[in-house]
Amino acid sequence: MYMKSISISTLLLCLAVHQWITAQEIPVPVGVKEIPKGWHHLDKSSTGFWGISLDKAYSFLKETNKKSKQVIVAVIDSGIDTLHEDLKTVLWKNPGEIANNNKDDDKNGYIDDLYGWNFIGGKNGENVIKDSYEAARVYHRFKQAYDSIDPALVKFNAEGFARFEMWQRAKQEIVQGSESGAELIMLKRIYSNLLKSDSILRKCLGKDTFLGKEIATLTVTEADHKKAKNALYNLMSNNDALEVTNISFIAELRAYLDGLESKSKAADQAPFPYRSSIVKDNYDDIYDKYYGNNNVMANLETALHGTHVSGIIGAIRGNEKGVDGVADNVSIMTIRAVPDGDEHDKDIALAIRYAVDNGAQLINMSFGKSFSPEKKWIDDAVAYAAEKDVLLIHAAGNDGKNLDSTHNYPTSKFLNQNRATNWITVGASGDSLAGGITAGFSNYGKGEVDVFAPGVKIYSTAPGNDKYQFLQGTSMAAPVVAGLAALLLEYYPTLSATQLKDVIERSAIPLADSVRTPGTGTLTTLGQLAKTGGIINAFEAVKLAATIKGERKITAKLPANSKKSKGF
Repeated sequence: MYMKSISISTLLLCLAVHQWITAQEIPVPVGVKEIPKGWHHLDKSSTGFWGISLDKAYSFLKETNKKSKQVIVAVIDSGIDTLHEDLKTVLWKNPGEIANNNKDDDKNGYIDDLYGWNFIGGKNGENVIKDSYEAARVYHRFKQAYDSIDPALVKFNAEGFARFEMWQRAKQEIVQGSESGAELIMLKRIYSNLLKSDSILRKCLGKDTFLGKEIATLTVTEADHKKAKNALYNLMSNNDALEVTNISFIAELRAYLDGLESKSKAADQAPFPYRSSIVKDNYDDIYDKYYGNNNVMANLETALHGTHVSGIIGAIRGNEKGVDGVADNVSIMTIRAVPDGDEHDKDIALAIRYAVDNGAQLINMSFGKSFSPEKKWIDDAVAYAAEKDVLLIHAAGNDGKNLDSTHNYPTSKFLNQNRATNWITVGASGDSLAGGITAGFSNYGKGEVDVFAPGVKIYSTAPGNDKYQFLQGTSMAAPVVAGLAALLLEYYPTLSATQLKDVIERSAIPLADSVRTPGTGTLTTLGQLAKTGGIINAFEAVKLAATIKGERKITAKLPANSKKSKGF
């Protein structure tokens, strides 16, 4: 699973400790224009912000008297708050299911799947919240078979050799890349100091919850208070988290530390089987698919990521509440398959198939990991989606890495080296007032990333009925693209999945100016970071779509009882 909003490094954590010890007063920013909520919708030429020109797109559609047709968008994610004021009327409701009667009314194999399905839940109502990392699972799964062999003496077939290479890579990451005990002790001390900073600032501000930007204007005189102010402010500002609350930021620091602790233990002990202890399916059998439950939220904390993503796509427009989604006539299908940790390939493959079989025309996938031991299952599901003219939009990831030379799954490249034509991979862009045009955390790749879209300081729905907040990541950029794809399909319903991909990519605004390479900061061009070398633009996209003759073969929603996926 990708980080929710903050890209944190050990270097910055060490910096926080240094600032705790040798603090100097923070100068209050002067003359800096604050980036507005919803900046990602704005038009560059009229506002100066590198948004997607959404209002101009809607004006164009109004002038051409186009009428919209509702589009079903599946969100495969961590869950969603189904009672949120800005989402509850745009959520998909299974037309063939009678709510809470404990029957499979539509005969699709899933009981009471009113909003979608939770593939990481148990039939007894329990839900997988936390899970392990795929590298650890792979390492221990194949350790006994591979640890003592000499590959030069073994005759592998192609599949076996690929598995062995994957295990070697996992071994290197787990065994050689694990944190030392001394480093963990240091990081725990850093975290403890940050908790102390947070406690002091709560008292100084007179409240328990505050935004990072509020720290800058706080006047303090005592030495310990100055140290606390500088320690937390500098860490939050260095991670573009000034619009994030202290509670959310500290929680992600805790999650980061927990992850490091888990990885340090993984070399010596197999990870706890979180999923299997609750789900209780036969994981090795892809045809054993009727597991899980209908609780698509799990709890408010787990639903943050999916709720935020869903709001970006389709929060109710024009209701003067919170935020407006990109698309104005969508039905959001919720599929929970992503825990706090790495998702499992089987759950993702079946989530894609569930979405397709129940009428989704677009699927947003804001998650990813570095290993995919059952990639064939996902490849088959992606190919099945292509047969049904379903477009998949995937977040590139938040490691500041070049995907042309690193591993990131799921991917549009099949095991047979062919490419899925119904797939868009999205990197995160920002603005000159939000850290630069390219987000420093975003993955990139001239061969593997298709387009960039706004993913920095994105304001959207959060669990709790009337809650909203800023988050950032390629997880936020992907639903901006999914929202645009939905908008195009609403008004041009005969466009096929491959045509939607083509329109979005061809209409992206190319950038000739130099930008920073994520992760390193070296100057380059956007053309070296993505295939299109551009940032998506809704106005240019709708204009281009208006000139294209649609080739979609499947335009109607599949009946709710239409079984089943090919071969299932």
